[in-house]
Amino acid sequence: MTDLNTIGEIGLIDRIRQATPAPQHAETIRGIGDDAAVFDWGTDYGLLSTDMLVEGIHFDLTYVPLKHLGYKAIAVNVSDIAAMNGLPIQVTVNIGLSSRFPVEAVDELYDGIRAACEAYNVDLVGGDTTASRSGLIISVSVLGKVPKDLITYRNTAQPNDVVCVTGDLGAAYLGLQMLEREKQVFLADPNMQPDLSEERAYLVQRQLRPDARTDIVHELRDLGIRPTAMIDISDGLASELLHLCRQSGTGAVIFDENIPLDDQALLAADEFKISPVTAALNGGEDYELLFTVRPQAFEKLSTNARITAIGYLTADPDQVVLATKAGQQTPIRAQGWVAGA
Repeated sequence: MTDLNTIGEIGLIDRIRQATPAPQHAETIRGIGDDAAVFDWGTDYGLLSTDMLVEGIHFDLTYVPLKHLGYKAIAVNVSDIAAMNGLPIQVTVNIGLSSRFPVEAVDELYDGIRAACEAYNVDLVGGDTTASRSGLIISVSVLGKVPKDLITYRNTAQPNDVVCVTGDLGAAYLGLQMLEREKQVFLADPNMQPDLSEERAYLVQRQLRPDARTDIVHELRDLGIRPTAMIDISDGLASELLHLCRQSGTGAVIFDENIPLDDQALLAADEFKISPVTAALNGGEDYELLFTVRPQAFEKLSTNARITAIGYLTADPDQVVLATKAGQQTPIRAQGWVAGA
């Protein structure tokens, strides 16, 4: 038997995709391998994405409020639709519950789900509930749409494209470190109150209640810009960049000094003795967008404070590197998840 850790997440996805038969229906445009499946709806493409959150793997109810968890469950799926340059329409929510959850806890979870649906203009149209022996499990599917001439995939980037990211990176991972630290303090002494000062609130918010960047989708459309490729940053910048480059057959040069980092993230990284660039590359859960545009298109984005150019694509698929100010180049590797982690 082959240990899952020997092939990792990217290898497992490739293995499943290669063993999956070609689509049998003409309406199926794109299946496994992008942020969402794509279907032909006539004038538009339909988009379908699904994601699962498992207690003890993706969240810890010691410090995650159920209302925030409900909101996050919707936001992380909406982010996949945004990564296809689309907008969400409907969601279904499936939950597995153990007997320790009272009715009021479920109400709180759905308060967050409904708040996110309102924020993203999405209809909650159904789902399923079942018993669980392993705590809380949430599985969300989001249906979206995009005009056919605006659909954006991962495999259509080109050499010399400008590599851009939205927002800032690494804050969610550092927020998680803070929450985990305070959990350990609490377990050692339940009378202690968590030390989550106001100046660290942004980091905690980025971990507990992330926002999908549908605003950027609207902005790109208003500017008449269609990215050459796009992916959302859920597993860290390194992993997503490698996905995009591998599928597009390109390499990339990323400048470490250009990676956008919030001031709170810089302070927290110093406190935890973590490189802020490493947090951005491998931390994950930022749910920002990584996209590429032609150089002439980037001119329209160059004054947008929420979009940062961090590098460019090359024609050499074997060279995806991080460049320092001193001129050194280091191959970018994806940390990703491991089985049982």
